[in-house]
Amino acid sequence: MDTLAAGHTQTEDPTLERSFRGHKDAVTSVVFNPNMKQLISGSLDTTLMVWNFKPQLRAYRFTGHKAAVHSVAFSPTNDLIASGSKDRTVRLWLPSVEGKSSVIKAHNGTIRTVAFSRDGRKLITGSDDKTVKVWGLPGGRFECALSGHTNWVRCAEFSPDNRMAVSCADDKTVRLWDIAGHRCVHTFSDHNGFVNSVKFHPDGTCVASAGSDNVIKVYDTRSNSLVQHYDAHAGSVNTVAFHPSGNFLLSSSNDGTLKVWDLREGQLFYTLHGHEGPTLCGAFSPAGDYFAS
Repeated sequence: MDTLAAGHTQTEDPTLERSFRGHKDAVTSVVFNPNMKQLISGSLDTTLMVWNFKPQLRAYRFTGHKAAVHSVAFSPTNDLIASGSKDRTVRLWLPSVEGKSSVIKAHNGTIRTVAFSRDGRKLITGSDDKTVKVWGLPGGRFECALSGHTNWVRCAEFSPDNRMAVSCADDKTVRLWDIAGHRCVHTFSDHNGFVNSVKFHPDGTCVASAGSDNVIKVYDTRSNSLVQHYDAHAGSVNTVAFHPSGNFLLSSSNDGTLKVWDLREGQLFYTLHGHEGPTLCGAFSPAGDYFAS
């Protein structure tokens, strides 16, 4: 697992800052602590690792899940990590050496995605049981289920204003949801394969999705139209992540590369070859000056 400096100008190449080793199986998800002192990762080895950037501080290994961890998220407002697992539970952790967690028995199938709302007061989860669910925090109280997908849900996220959600699934669709109304307001069906990842643009006006058809699509959520299409990778695209500026998109793929896309120019900006196998995840730091994979 690698952390890279993103490069601040058009001429600066990304540089490898740190490489972390400790998981015993594939790393499925990475996220930065907003304080920029830690990186959190989840793995098929059933654990979370909290990697401290200070070299003198050792990493913390969090155990508790009974099966693979597919997704980790960090609250933007509280010292809280969420993880989703094949064991059908969500765990909420404090990022300290003790590794204490509380458990939400969340779904009837593998949980593939967890994400916090911008205000840190809600959590959204998606599962192989084909549902998306919303939970209240800090207590983990069930608020609503969003039903409509006809296959495994791979990714779900709140809009920046917390009023909408977006999700994607193995049914080849991206769905937009009105959370208060508990209903799907639009379905995008352009992908020719499983849709693995979907993210809201920081200004909430569009979403980017990535699929097993090797493409990335960008949809305008006001006109519900496809605005950009990228034949992105030579393998399944596993994740997409917007730069905080909204001007760049980071993608990871089974072809082993990470790519940075310039959304203003509508073209590939940079390709990184660093991993020896499939690149399963990528994430920007909150300020956008680093990314991890």
